[in-house]
Parts: sequence; structure tokens; C-alpha cells
Amino acid sequence: MRISTQSFYEQNVLAMGQQQQKLFRVQQQLATNSKFLSAGDDPVGAARALGVSQTLSEISQYATSRQRASRSLSTEENALNSVTSILQNIKALTVQAGNGTLSDADRASLATTIQSSYDQLVGIANSDDGNGQYLFAGFKSGSPPFVATASGGVQYVGDQGQRLMQVDVARQMSTSDDGRSVFQSVQGGAGYVASGAAGNTGTGVFGSVSVTDATAPNYGKDFTITFSATDYTVTTKDTPPVVAATGPISADTPINFGGVQIKITGTPAAGDSFDVSTAKNAGTDVFAAIGELVSALRTPLSGGGAAAQAKLQNALATANVKVTNAHDNVLTVLSSVGSRQSEIDALDSGGGDRKLQEESYLSSIEDLDPYSAIAEFYQRQSSLQATQMTFAKLNSISLFNYL
Repeated sequence: MRISTQSFYEQNVLAMGQQQQKLFRVQQQLATNSKFLSAGDDPVGAARALGVSQTLSEISQYATSRQRASRSLSTEENALNSVTSILQNIKALTVQAGNGTLSDADRASLATTIQSSYDQLVGIANSDDGNGQYLFAGFKSGSPPFVATASGGVQYVGDQGQRLMQVDVARQMSTSDDGRSVFQSVQGGAGYVASGAAGNTGTGVFGSVSVTDATAPNYGKDFTITFSATDYTVTTKDTPPVVAATGPISADTPINFGGVQIKITGTPAAGDSFDVSTAKNAGTDVFAAIGELVSALRTPLSGGGAAAQAKLQNALATANVKVTNAHDNVLTVLSSVGSRQSEIDALDSGGGDRKLQEESYLSSIEDLDPYSAIAEFYQRQSSLQATQMTFAKLNSISLFNYL
């Protein structure tokens, strides 16, 4: 069959163009190290790659969230460590203040030191994360959570919201603790707190409260011990009150009631009273407890005799128990922060492993086999060169060469 010159040219140009396109495609694949230059090259593979890429993006977002959560928890942890140090120091100073050889001036000096610790504590309670977000304000993180009151104390004006962060697919984590749960709470297992009435005039001094029978009637209630000239009466703080125990005054015999026991030494005056309350009902505000301690230490004992000394000892004992309960509560919160930090570390480890798995899978879908691609490149390059040489050779043939 006769082939016209025009058809000859068109067929060869078309063949060379197709080979050039194939060669260029391999060049692009090598340049991008990707099998796919467009989704149309492999719709199924491209869809899989898109799904894996989205998964990797989510993994990256969770990793970023965990970094932010870890920074927030680390900041809180540092603050709480400072709080525990301050409370430990206040407890030590409280014990020191009970030394009977101290003068009014000595106790006033201790009060000044404790007041300074109090101010530091308020400062930590109102600390922020460096970005203007207050650590212990709950959801009201834009303003200080503790404000001064007219009486010289502080009031919590934050809320009890917990700021949550999505740190993994199915895990939201609290990255903060509100000020009320940190500075104005006690743990459920905290014991009873005893205190003497402000108007007591005798020399009665209470000892520690111990639990004797947690199943006894009235256990867990609050009580008042009232003294007459010869007897004592223990009543609950129910409405109406219930008499829990009565008996003659004895300096050496503990008073038992409601499953607890307390020993009162010295000589209470007729009309003196002591409260024995659960930690929750005795007052859980650490700032109030420290404020009461400072006030007691600043009250002169000179001229007050044994009754004034007894009142101071009772105030110190009450403050010591309350500060101890507050300290234990902060340690519990601190432990919770540490647990959350450990969980973040575990999630980071798992997230890193998952990221490697997904990246490996994505590579198996998208990445080019360089050896096969290079071999294909040289094959197509050789094919194009052969076509070009053949076309040039045939194009140069003419009948005039044989005349």
C-alpha cells in the first residue's frame, strides 16, 4: 500500500510525541518521587492516599494538643510544688509558735513571716500561664480568681469549670484545676477538726481527735462539748440537737462520742465549749485558716495567764490540722496532675508509633520505586532515540540517490 509523504510525517511525529509524553511522565515521577501525578492515574490509590493523609493530619493535631496540654500541666505543677513548700513551712512555724518560752514579740515576728507566706500563696493562686490565662480560675481565666475582701481575707470569684483539651481520638483531658478545689477543699478522708470557742475563760486544752468506731451512731456528725462546773455534755449540731454523751469532768479520761475520742486537759470553766467537726464543715479555706493563725499569734498573752495560753494552744492546734488538711489536698491535686502528665507521655508514644505506621502505609501507596522508574526512563529514552533515528534515516532516502 502506498503511503503518502504527509501520512509518513504525521505517523512518525505522532509516535515521537507519544514517546516524549511517556518519557516526560517518568521524568516527573522521578522528580516528585510519586506514582501519581494526578488522581486520575490511580483513583483507588489516590483515595487511599487521601484517607491516610487525613489520618496523619489528625495525628499531628493531637500531638500539638498534647504539647499544649503538657505545657499547661507543667506550669500548674510548678505552681503547686511552690504551694506545698509554703504550706510545709507554715506548718513548721505553727509548731515553733507553740513553744511556751516565746514572748509576744517572738510570736508577732512569726506572724509577720507567716503573713508573708500567705501573700506568696495568694500570688500563686492568682498566677497565670504567661499568656494572660489564670491557672486556677476555671472558665473565668481572663481575670484573677481570688480577690481581697473588706475583712482582710480573700474570696474566690472564679468558677469550677475544667478546661478540656482533645489529646487523642477518644480522650479529652482537663488541663487545669479550679482554685476552689485546690485552695478551698479537703479530701474526703480528712479527719475531725477540734476548736475552742472564742469566749472560753478556762484552761482547757484539747488533744487530737481519733476515730474509735466508724460504725457508731452519730459518726460523721458535728458536735459541741459544753462544760458545767462538774460535768460535760456532748450534743450534735443537728436541729434539734441530740445528746451524744454526758459525764463528769476528768482530766485523765478521754471523752467518747459518735465513734470518736478526744482528751481535754486543764480545767475548762463553766460555760466553756469546744467544737468537734468534720474537716469539710470545720472550714476548708486555707487562706482563712492561715489568717486565723496570724491573728492568734498577734494577740498578746501578757497578763492573760494560763487561760490566754490555753486559748493560744487551741488556736495553734486547730490551725495546724486545717493547714495539714489543705496540704494533703494540694498533694492529691498534684498527684492528679502528675498522672495526667504520664498519660500524655503514653499517648505521645502511641501516637508516634501510629504516625510511623501510617507514614509507612502512605509511602507504600504513593512513593515511586526509583529503580524501576530509572529503568523505565532509560527504556523510553532509548525508544524515543531509536524512533528519531529511524525517522531521520527514512526521511533522507530519495530515488535520486539511485539515479
